[in-house]
Amino acid sequence: MIKKADIALFFIILIFGLALSWFSFTGDLDGDKVLITVDGKDYGIYSLYEDQEIEVTQKGHTNHITIKGGKVSMSYSTCANQICVNTRAASQSKETIVCLPNKVMIEITGQQGGGADVISD
Repeated sequence: MIKKADIALFFIILIFGLALSWFSFTGDLDGDKVLITVDGKDYGIYSLYEDQEIEVTQKGHTNHITIKGGKVSMSYSTCANQICVNTRAASQSKETIVCLPNKVMIEITGQQGGGADVISD
């Protein structure tokens, strides 16, 4: 039998889950760097604000990455399923585009908050 406390607990958990989901989708910072890794190893770090095209070729596989207008996308891949090419462009920190067959991952890293980089003697 359902009691009033069970219903209250359900709504508390529901509200908590919705709040957590909302913060995870809206809490990200705009990214400023694009980190590309190939087979788990860093391939390069690029500015998200400098329009450019990067071609990653390894072990007979090719991925073409386009950075344009503050967004990054996988514009071409030799993989069979093309999920990475059909993934929307990324611009927020923590967003990723992954090509599993070719082992290529694109990750947006966020802007560093406010402080100055200083080296003193």
